[in-house]
Amino acid sequence: MKQQPYELPDFYVPYPARINPHLEGARAHSKSWAYEFDMIDVPQEGHHVWDEHDFDSHDYALLCAYTHPDATGPQLDLVTDWYVWVFYFDDHFLELYKKTRDIPAAKAYLDRLLLFMPAEGEITEIPTNPVERGLVDLWNRTIPSMSADWRRRFRLTTEALLAESLWELSNISAGRIANPIEYIEMRRKVGGAPWSANLVEYVTSEVPEAIAETRPMHVLSDTFSDAIHMRNDLFSYQREVEVEGEVNNAVLVMETFFGCPTQRAANLVNDILTSRLHQFENTAVVEVPQLLAENGIDPQGQLDVLNYVKGLQDWQSGGHEWHLRSSRYMNKGGKAALSNGLGSNFGTSAMRIASSLISTAPYRMRSHSFTPYRPVGPTTLPEIYMPFKAKSSPHLDSARFAVQEWGAQTGITDGTVWDARMLEAFDLPLCASGLYPDASAEQLALASEWLAWGTYADDYYPQVFGLRRDLATAKATTARLSALMPLDMAGPPPVGPLEVSLADLWQRTAEPMSAENRSSFRQAVDTMTESWLWELANQAQNRIPDPVDYIEMRRRTFGSDLTMSLCRIGHGRQVPPEVYRSRPVQAMENAAADYACLLNDLFSYHKEIQYDGDFHNGVAVVQNFLACTKDESVAVVNDLMTARMQQFESVTENDLPTMIKDFGLSDEVGHAVLGYAEELRNWMSGILVWHEGCHRYKASDLPHRKGLPQTFWKPTGLGTSAFRLSRKAGAA
Repeated sequence: MKQQPYELPDFYVPYPARINPHLEGARAHSKSWAYEFDMIDVPQEGHHVWDEHDFDSHDYALLCAYTHPDATGPQLDLVTDWYVWVFYFDDHFLELYKKTRDIPAAKAYLDRLLLFMPAEGEITEIPTNPVERGLVDLWNRTIPSMSADWRRRFRLTTEALLAESLWELSNISAGRIANPIEYIEMRRKVGGAPWSANLVEYVTSEVPEAIAETRPMHVLSDTFSDAIHMRNDLFSYQREVEVEGEVNNAVLVMETFFGCPTQRAANLVNDILTSRLHQFENTAVVEVPQLLAENGIDPQGQLDVLNYVKGLQDWQSGGHEWHLRSSRYMNKGGKAALSNGLGSNFGTSAMRIASSLISTAPYRMRSHSFTPYRPVGPTTLPEIYMPFKAKSSPHLDSARFAVQEWGAQTGITDGTVWDARMLEAFDLPLCASGLYPDASAEQLALASEWLAWGTYADDYYPQVFGLRRDLATAKATTARLSALMPLDMAGPPPVGPLEVSLADLWQRTAEPMSAENRSSFRQAVDTMTESWLWELANQAQNRIPDPVDYIEMRRRTFGSDLTMSLCRIGHGRQVPPEVYRSRPVQAMENAAADYACLLNDLFSYHKEIQYDGDFHNGVAVVQNFLACTKDESVAVVNDLMTARMQQFESVTENDLPTMIKDFGLSDEVGHAVLGYAEELRNWMSGILVWHEGCHRYKASDLPHRKGLPQTFWKPTGLGTSAFRLSRKAGAA
């Protein structure tokens, strides 16, 4: 046997694995089912997929018996058939499309599969291959016992699993290895674990519809999924990378990004796996009980959620046991299972749990040991990759004047959080000028005021609620802010500068919008304000976030959705919603957002750690995760920024034109999509110019902007005289 490329790391397995007593029945049933649908010993278009030895050695019934230990016999049979189907699909796709690199045929093949999972009504399409025929049978056997909401969610996760297979195929065809952020995000979709979480609901209990789409429930599914996928990649590296030439594997991604030995890369992947399971536990213990109480979930619904959480835990432990035994994976022919101890002996299982808890304790302790306000000194900034030339609006000076007037009128410069000097020093119009260089004077002033409000509110929450850990009032304030953005334009009267300024902006921005755009824009603001509650909750626990959760939430706390929405509003073009939801556009937006967020973290580390006492910073999160120095963490963050920018370039140059063609978009809409990409280039370059030019983050501006010069910018155009007169009048 070929030598393994690395030793499997010590996995975090905090729950004992159990096995379903109906295993042998599921083995017999699933084998018969696979034969019935021509999945065994039947070549497909001249390609070998499985023979009987393949099927027996993979032992999918054992996987399901471990991952669903409490399922009834009929439930286990059906779930095992689903897993036989999904693994057959994976290998069928590998033989017919991944190895041949036939992307057009692959796309046509994937497009057909959703025809056999109708959200409503009967299946009308005729299946033509084992994957399609098996899907028809499984769909018809599953949906009678499940709700319409579950059916919708299961169909969406299956759609992602199928559609994103093209992402894997395009990477293989181009020999492209994804960056770590992109990989984890996409692996979650294409890996199928969210789909597995839906099947956990089938076996245990459905999540109540009222909370199914909330952040805590999504985090449970996402952390569950990421841990499964990282584990699978660790076990499958040898088969995928060394035998099949696969490039979509987390160990290879880390090996390439960090330029480190394979063993070190495997250990890093295992660290991510562990961190995600810690996040799962924190969400289940801290956030889920609050979610149930706040939404008034009845006792039966609460029990259903607890059963679901337990089902996800069972899957983690059972999936690990199966990976230790299946011939599909790198496990020294199953010897790893013996060396790790089988759950048949409670003592050895308990020892393994104790060992995993001890080995992962240092990271858990570090994550809860942040010391606020510790001196860290100025950050030596690395060379920042920016391939786009920044632009500037000719209306910058007038926007500066308008923002100062608006700040005084709405009260945000009353000295409670900000004063007029701070608003001037932060120079949000400089940011808006780069973000929206083609905006009219009125549009630029409005955009500048939105940026000022978002920055002011971002300072307001930790100062007013964070120091006294007042989460209840923070939640009430967040609900009030949402109410001040009514879709019918009839909101409650605002109270205080935070509300007055938002109500003013909403009235001026939303009034001319369509109902659909108004709703989307409000959601963008809500996404930002609600994310600040997540920051406050972490501060209450003194818990540095898991790196994956941090990256995904950072897009929200930074207000990426809001400012990108301003981009869309500014150009006035009509782009179909399904285009905005497409993978290339989502990848483009997320790459741009991550670049901007991490850029901000580089500039703000000194301010946030030493003067704000806050750990919501990418440099701090990486430093905690890798247990490295500040300078080492800065280098990693800069490398991540660069990788995301390079991905943005690749998507806009290659994927967007292909998508425009595939969607059959008109020239007008196609130009709008490409125009949106150009606006995001301005967005990123403008944000860099602002960070370099404003007086918010420089060491000389700290602490708390004391001792700043009287004037930070010199007006040179429209509004200069009026601004000077205004300053004299104010001084008087």
